[in-house]
Amino acid sequence: MSCFQLEATDGLARAGVLATAHGPVQTPVFMPVGTQATVKALSSADVTALGAEIILGNTYHLALRPGAEAVAARGGLHRFMAWPRAILTDSGGFQVFSLRERRSVDEDGVTFRSHLDGAVERLTPERAMEIQALLGSDIAMAFDECPPADAPESEIVTAMERTTRWARRCLAAPAAHLGGGAVGGHGRQLRFGIVQGGLDHGRRRAHLAEIAALPFDGFALGGLSVGEAPSVMHEVVGAIAPEMPAGAPRYLMGVGTPADLLAGIGSGIDMFDCVMPTRNARNGQLFVTGGKLNIGNARFRTDDGPVEPGCSCECCASYGRAYLSHLFHAKELLYYRLASIHNLRHYLDLVRGARAAIREGRFAAYRRAYEQASPPD
Repeated sequence: MSCFQLEATDGLARAGVLATAHGPVQTPVFMPVGTQATVKALSSADVTALGAEIILGNTYHLALRPGAEAVAARGGLHRFMAWPRAILTDSGGFQVFSLRERRSVDEDGVTFRSHLDGAVERLTPERAMEIQALLGSDIAMAFDECPPADAPESEIVTAMERTTRWARRCLAAPAAHLGGGAVGGHGRQLRFGIVQGGLDHGRRRAHLAEIAALPFDGFALGGLSVGEAPSVMHEVVGAIAPEMPAGAPRYLMGVGTPADLLAGIGSGIDMFDCVMPTRNARNGQLFVTGGKLNIGNARFRTDDGPVEPGCSCECCASYGRAYLSHLFHAKELLYYRLASIHNLRHYLDLVRGARAAIREGRFAAYRRAYEQASPPD
């Protein structure tokens, strides 16, 4: 039985439900990033209160510390971090890109030199799936090779071909069972395949055909937002996303700005993740309709208005910009929590609004209104 039910479309935009062992996930959906079993600066209760239905963890980082076996000994990632809803774990394939100065790739897998202490960490497709099984995530990503956007064609082709071979090995690895599953959910760990191919539409289509022919539960576009211009990324997504299997969830990995999310939804993407809401919050950038404001700017020191009028998050409901400015300049820890709450609420509300707009047949107008809103002062 498919884990995904498509419920409404508006042009290419889609609204549906993804069934997991820890409950249903309404799509399109944004997944807050909890790389090391925490969404930075927030408790699991904070993230639950924001309405997130699924978060993301990372195989590579959790394997280094505290160790997948240590998490498994404590009942798995859900119990370890007190998170009651769904979790997707990346396989470590992005670290093949981001830590390329600290790794070597061969046909069997990837050898990393830990960024923590230089110790050797070996990931193969089988080990990546074993780690994710030990973590007990609801969705496990296949292990892939992610080249940079400006890689030579020969390197991109080699990564594509290797990713396909690794995908078959990931599917052959022992499956993880997660108990009986939630009502309407699945009692097994779902597995998603990843499409590579760089920026060339022909290569992307060729690799999509290979990965889509394999019995994955969902499919992802990887290797984007790795150095190319946003307009180029949007062209690739716009060309390839509508051709991904219609009866399975479609995931755009590691993307991006609110405009990127709306462009992806408009091309038929169902799932997104990005560190931008929490990372930008820590650096003083707060997302509002029409753009973002830099709370470090001097004019906010005497501005008692909320970060975004009409926002009901804890930050906007209780505190003014002047107070946030004070906390930011004083480097008070409360700033990081409040700013992260606001930015995540903005992202989650954005996709919730898009989902409602798709169901009501007004997504194009919803997207246009957001993108044409006046930027903040």
